[in-house]
Amino acid sequence: MNTIISWLGQFGEALLQLVTQPFYYLAILFIVLQMTRQMRLERQMFAVKLHDWKALTIKAIFAGLVIGIAASIIGIWIGAALTASALLWLWGIAAVLLLIRVRYLCFAYSSGLIAILQWGFSFTPLAEREDWLGSVVKSLTEIEAASLLLLVALLHLAEALLVRWQGSNLSTPLFLEGKRGKLVGGYMLQGFWPVPLFLVVPAASGGLTLPWDPLFSLGSGHSNWTIIAFPVMIGFTELTRSMLPEQKAKAASNKLIIYSIIIVVLAIAAWQWTPVLPVAAAAAILLHEWMVWSSQRHENARSPLYVHDSRGLRILGIVPHTPAHTMGLLPGEIIVKVNGEKVYTKEQLYAALMINPAFCKLEVLNREGEMKFAQRARYAGEHHQLGVILAPDEQATYYAQESRNLSLLGMLKSARTANRRKIFTNHSDIE
Repeated sequence: MNTIISWLGQFGEALLQLVTQPFYYLAILFIVLQMTRQMRLERQMFAVKLHDWKALTIKAIFAGLVIGIAASIIGIWIGAALTASALLWLWGIAAVLLLIRVRYLCFAYSSGLIAILQWGFSFTPLAEREDWLGSVVKSLTEIEAASLLLLVALLHLAEALLVRWQGSNLSTPLFLEGKRGKLVGGYMLQGFWPVPLFLVVPAASGGLTLPWDPLFSLGSGHSNWTIIAFPVMIGFTELTRSMLPEQKAKAASNKLIIYSIIIVVLAIAAWQWTPVLPVAAAAAILLHEWMVWSSQRHENARSPLYVHDSRGLRILGIVPHTPAHTMGLLPGEIIVKVNGEKVYTKEQLYAALMINPAFCKLEVLNREGEMKFAQRARYAGEHHQLGVILAPDEQATYYAQESRNLSLLGMLKSARTANRRKIFTNHSDIE
């Protein structure tokens, strides 16, 4: 009974640490900023709201909490030697990197840099100095970098689960510039989750006695343990012109799982043999960059999916709670006929719908290329295009410019989220 009370007491103290730390709330504020920016983009491009930032923020907090608890259960077997200074170094470096690139808000980069800096300072006497510089370097060199890298692997495994779980639901349809300057449709998959971790770490004195030997305590002599709250941010961004959102999310999730396995192996090897540490740190950063590069390369090698062709009108997106949604229409499908009329432009679609204002019957090629039929009564006040967002045509007025290298300052300064495009009225003006 006393053991249970001790565990509950330690967990209560850790929970109090979490609610009093600013990092968790900063992560939530960043998510709100990203969500509202996404909503502005949707309204500007399509004049409709496809997502609700409040609902998405609540879902992100809930999903982060669930994954955080699951990751914490796994983490109690690690026994990471993390300290308050390690938390400050992680978030401090992440904040600096965020000013350079938003996508650098990932502990793969900050943990990798900590390990590389630690390895580099090991060849200097700076940690032995008695001034402020010596104390800063000493606090860095005392961090258990192998534990941080193992934590990075655990977080990316959690990210893989979150992307598989919610990635496609966080997708936003976009008009994008194609290879030849022509607009094509695409999707931005972007999600951020605040994840509270509760980790079992060595205690200087007092604390808990564990009935098992955590991984990083073997042979270290640690016998006393405590629980600390460790708020982290998990996020991913993918852009696709050639795949369905769920396909892109699955591909990203698979890469994250492979990345996690590699970093786990290297982190354990670095813990056992220190010379492996810089290799593991470099791998954490470079393999993360490789995932970004390989995704771009894969997109560039494939033909765009969301374009119209000789069969009809390609569906880019569906507005929630509209006739198109209730009829089961899906992104990637092609509208061939409306009320018996072939359609190749949005003007023809509107004219065909007016043939029978009270009812519509569609012939649609599904994602497998098979014909399906959808029909429904129409009512006053419903969306004039049934709630279908079509792939862009020559009259599209806005497109989104890729911003993989966007910094936090650039994001805050961005007054507009989409670029205005000249509308060509004469076909000879178009290349």
